[in-house]
Amino acid sequence: MNASIQQAYNLWAAQYDTQINETRDLEAVAFRTINGNKKMEHALEIGCGTGKNTLHLLKLAAHVTAVDFSRSMLQVARTKIHAPHVAFVEADILQEWTFAHHVYDWIGFSLVLEHVENLAPLFRKAAAVAAPHARLYIGELHPFRQYLGGKANFDTPEGNQVIPAFTHHVSDFITAAQQNGWQMIDMREWFDEPERTSPPRIISFLFEKKASEINE
Repeated sequence: MNASIQQAYNLWAAQYDTQINETRDLEAVAFRTINGNKKMEHALEIGCGTGKNTLHLLKLAAHVTAVDFSRSMLQVARTKIHAPHVAFVEADILQEWTFAHHVYDWIGFSLVLEHVENLAPLFRKAAAVAAPHARLYIGELHPFRQYLGGKANFDTPEGNQVIPAFTHHVSDFITAAQQNGWQMIDMREWFDEPERTSPPRIISFLFEKKASEINE
């Protein structure tokens, strides 16, 4: 992934948990709602950050592999979480997935795919390490927000830092998944207010691994 993205998240790490962040908080709600309380053996969390969703996964999974590109984000996560059944791994998910040491029955991407230009290779890699009927969760900033210029950003003493991002349409997620071994079983939009009068902030998907072979 882009080095500037890595540097930005390293800079953001110290204040990521304490700054007001509606996108972070609403995605956490979506994560817990969509994934529920179903028990699992091995979970692979891509974009674990400071561990906001890892804590929930640890209640459900016998083992969690929690991956992030940012060393500083992982340092915060390791400081907060000391469970014996989690392995935090620093890795670039665009490279070979040498961190995937299990067959996973759950894989998740949280607020990370906006920083990836081409979705298809990641869906393919996820399918390659997924158990039959594994679940794949995605939680992202809604494309509608991106159309309006929304991007991950944070304030520093030097000014506002905007992290580079790519716009993915709703159909991009669905098509990339279907072409690489996944079928959609749920899609939801998450709003800041119950009246739903403004564009949704978060979009979430839940896919299941197809029984058939991955299309090459």
